Amino acid sequence: MEDQQRGSTGSDSDGVDDPVHSSSSVMMIPAQFMEITEDCFQKKEQSWSATSQIPTDLTIRVQDITFYVHKYPLVARCGYLTRTELQAPDQHSGYDFKLENFPGGSEAFEIVLRFCYGLPINITTNNVAAVRCASEYLEMTEALEDGNLISKAEAFFTFMVLSSWRESITVLNACETLSPWAENLQIVRRCCDSIAWKISRENNTEEDIAEQDWWFEDVTTLRIDHFMRIITAIKAKGVKPETTGSCIIRYAEKWLPGFDVEKEAIGQHRYHKNEMQWNIISSRAQDGVLQQSKEHRVIIENLVSILPPQKEAVPCNFLLRMLKLALMYSASPALISELEKRVGMVLENANVSDLLIPGYMVQDQGKPSNLTGEHSMHNIEVVQRILEYFLMYEQQQQKPGTVNVSKLLDNYLAEIARDPTLSIPNFKVLAESLPENARTCDDGLYRAIDTFLKSHPSISEHDRRRLCRIMNCEKLSLDACSHAAQNERLPLRTVIQILFSEQVKMRTAIQVKDQAASDENSDQEGSWSCTKKEVETLKAELEMIKTKMAELQTDYVELQKEYEKLNNNHRNLWTFGWLKIKKSALHHGKVDSEDAGEGQLRSNSDRKTRFARRQSIS
Repeated sequence: MEDQQRGSTGSDSDGVDDPVHSSSSVMMIPAQFMEITEDCFQKKEQSWSATSQIPTDLTIRVQDITFYVHKYPLVARCGYLTRTELQAPDQHSGYDFKLENFPGGSEAFEIVLRFCYGLPINITTNNVAAVRCASEYLEMTEALEDGNLISKAEAFFTFMVLSSWRESITVLNACETLSPWAENLQIVRRCCDSIAWKISRENNTEEDIAEQDWWFEDVTTLRIDHFMRIITAIKAKGVKPETTGSCIIRYAEKWLPGFDVEKEAIGQHRYHKNEMQWNIISSRAQDGVLQQSKEHRVIIENLVSILPPQKEAVPCNFLLRMLKLALMYSASPALISELEKRVGMVLENANVSDLLIPGYMVQDQGKPSNLTGEHSMHNIEVVQRILEYFLMYEQQQQKPGTVNVSKLLDNYLAEIARDPTLSIPNFKVLAESLPENARTCDDGLYRAIDTFLKSHPSISEHDRRRLCRIMNCEKLSLDACSHAAQNERLPLRTVIQILFSEQVKMRTAIQVKDQAASDENSDQEGSWSCTKKEVETLKAELEMIKTKMAELQTDYVELQKEYEKLNNNHRNLWTFGWLKIKKSALHHGKVDSEDAGEGQLRSNSDRKTRFARRQSIS
């Protein structure tokens, strides 16, 4: 019935020969239209018209172009226009309608018109996707004519595009403006599968990763959803996670304008909150990130979702840079948590600069919110959570890596300690995040505390004592003890503890030296000989150590006397009494754990003179 109706629609125009019908009732183009040549088409800025012996009777608007054409050539090959014409109230008048959301726009429709008028058309890699979608829109099927436009476009796509890497990439790029038609017609899926198959075939035969990135440049030009399809496909085909991760990194570098801004801005403005914040915001504004924050957030979330699960897939610094951008563009809490967990798995490979996460968040309005961590310029809460994930992962794997992370944390603390807005509670909580046995030496922690005291000169004595309790004086090296003993920023009680610790270390060193000298003398006639000069050198070193030990003993006794004097003078001025330093503490190897009284130390010149003399001896 529908075929008979299609046949009847073409016989009413005046001056037109009777159309020729096949046995299958397929409408044929009248002879007059077959004589139209290229010269019969006139194209202006906003219009396109076909001129012949027969006046045009159909006006079609596509985007901002108006096409004045004849209904017969189009109706003969476009099922959509056939149905649209039959719905018109008056078939003897001209028709005027608009094709809404036509895939490929006016350029694709012009190719369709040339095909309908019987003119040669040029299907290329650049337009085949648009032609295929346009022909589907107009229903140019084989039921209307053998060799209709759908079959021609499909044949070119199958044999010319899918067999070639370059053509597949080109068509996939062209599909970005053809949604949802390109998706529904499986053009995108088939291109992605073809690309993924070629990648996996080549990469599975190569061993050097440097030779496996030949496809990075082409694939990273694709839109994020198409890129995800390819990455998902090659992961399923067994491409190495390191190769896949490298491609994801390349994509982030190309499509995220702020990928390197964060690192540069923090390095240049590490300790001035206003300057650092202005540098980052202005950089984002210059790159247009504020206007495209939603698009960039989508890219970040999609890239994180397709990261290979293996630890070696991407380096730690990439994860931390993505985390900074996720915070900047207000990504979902679930995604931020996922990044924090992944960083925790490889935290021992991080650098201090990677952990310097700015304490701001960009909201939807494009304005930075209040800084986190009591207005600190660094986001300490994120680092705290990363440490927690690291400890959880380390406990599950039973593979200790705490020593490396403890050094990293101490260096990080020394950096953020320069921030004058950093509070003691935040510093203290972060410093105590690791278990006590994680640090084999507290020199790094001492340096961080000293940096904090230097950057916060106005804090009270009580806060100084509270801060210094974080470190274990027994874990300081001799060099650190020597420096700390002369450090006027430290509380008196801490200095006493350090001096005592240094005495213990010196005493142990003397015992080791004595034992070594004894072993040297006893083994002179053994398997190796020890010269007289070496013995004399060893004895000289022992004498210097003993002299230095005597100096330490004198310092310690004087500090005890001064402390007792201050304790007696100010006993009634404090609510909590100060405990005396027991004279037997040195012999028992401990100092009272309660807060000792603090006051003015002996003059700087006396102390420095004594330690200068002791250093000259060593």
